[in-house]
Amino acid sequence: MALRDNFKLAKQRAKELQEAIPKAVSAHYDRKSGHIVIGLSSRLILSFSPRDAQGLENAKPSQLDEIEITPSGFGIHFPKLDADLYVPGLLEGFLGSRKWMASRLGRVGGQSRSRAKRAASKANGRLGGRPREAVRG
Repeated sequence: MALRDNFKLAKQRAKELQEAIPKAVSAHYDRKSGHIVIGLSSRLILSFSPRDAQGLENAKPSQLDEIEITPSGFGIHFPKLDADLYVPGLLEGFLGSRKWMASRLGRVGGQSRSRAKRAASKANGRLGGRPREAVRG
């Protein structure tokens, strides 16, 4: 009985998800703008650069020409790259896994040229710079 109850609950959650979240109804790569364009069931159009999405960041335009929409409408698949994106995640601003997104944000933060970062670097330089690594022998 417990399995049957779990199945009913899962089915109910899926139905609620289907009703609450827009699904992809069209998807294509626009060569002119260089963006992936996804039409949603809510009539919203979602557009983003492939270089900002996990699995697509190094793709050539010819690899982006073919896009498939999953039967649920919650996923888009790029067969030539064997890459998938989750539409509800895209709507929340996630263009990849949490780990991938964190690495991208870290890389951007490391390239920051803020006034505070320059001042800290200058102060560190006055102290002799970065400490040398201890020589182990």
